[in-house]
Amino acid sequence: MHRRRAAVAVTALALLVLPACMPEDGEGRQGAGDARQAVVEYVSALNSRSASRLIRVGGVKDEPWSQKEASKILATKGGRGWKISSLKVDQGKDSDTSSARLLANGNSGVLLKETLTVTRDKNTWHVDLFSR
Repeated sequence: MHRRRAAVAVTALALLVLPACMPEDGEGRQGAGDARQAVVEYVSALNSRSASRLIRVGGVKDEPWSQKEASKILATKGGRGWKISSLKVDQGKDSDTSSARLLANGNSGVLLKETLTVTRDKNTWHVDLFSR
């Protein structure tokens, strides 16, 4: 009798906990989790003030124009110790394009709030950061 109660209790607990483990932002659909990871890498590139990592996550060639744009992005957003507090990824009708709403807290209470377009090219997700 005790084993049966324990089994019922474990099942009930699993049913309560399982919804908390489910993705809330579309990451359960094929590819959206990788889009999410691209945004996480973007934030990491900002924190490390790495132009090469920013260029890589942006999916462009490392050329003088991309170095210049990366430097501008890093001058305004880089090195602030961003910690993601909310990241919602919505995959659009096109399975190769997602929209990401990012909210991150930085050092000294600075807030980063961005809506980013994330695209897949040859099975790799990139954050659209660059003008070319």
